[in-house]
Amino acid sequence: MNKIKYLAVLTFLFTVSVFAQTENAEEDKLSLNSGTIDNQFEYVIQRSNNYQDYKVVKKVWLYALKAHTMDTLNAAHKNLNDTKAVVNAQAKEIEDLKANLSDTQNTLNATNLEKDSMSLFGMQMSKSSYNVLMWSIIAGLFALLLLFIYKFKNSNVVTTQAKQALSDIEEEFEEHRKIALEREQKVRRQLQDEINKHKKI
Repeated sequence: MNKIKYLAVLTFLFTVSVFAQTENAEEDKLSLNSGTIDNQFEYVIQRSNNYQDYKVVKKVWLYALKAHTMDTLNAAHKNLNDTKAVVNAQAKEIEDLKANLSDTQNTLNATNLEKDSMSLFGMQMSKSSYNVLMWSIIAGLFALLLLFIYKFKNSNVVTTQAKQALSDIEEEFEEHRKIALEREQKVRRQLQDEINKHKKI
């Protein structure tokens, strides 16, 4: 029985000791000059004296807590302003990038349009229209060439026929001239013969 009481007393003392150490450790963590504002308020609350339902707080602690709170608020405001400045700078940078992207897109569209089009007599045409026009011109010129060759061959045939006809006519004329000359000579001979007959008489 004494052993059980002794064990119970030891357990109680150990628990109280651990609890006291935990409280002391928590109080050691709390400080008026370091840590978060929440910890500093907790420090003031725990270290203040009690009077009925009130807490009696040292003025020095209140002034220190106020100063620390104001410093924290000022730091938060400065942080907020810095963040706003960064956000504004990034928003401006985004706007500039959007404008640059728009300019780049317009330049790309113009380049693609220029790449996909050809200039003919100062007019911009799409490559397909340009190709159709060029092939139409080539086809037209080829058709004219074929027509010229056809006309040339026809003219050549006509010229050859005309030359042949002229040659035939010249031959006929030469034949006719020979015949006429022979006839004339014959007539002259006959005339001379007649003249000679009349002279003899």
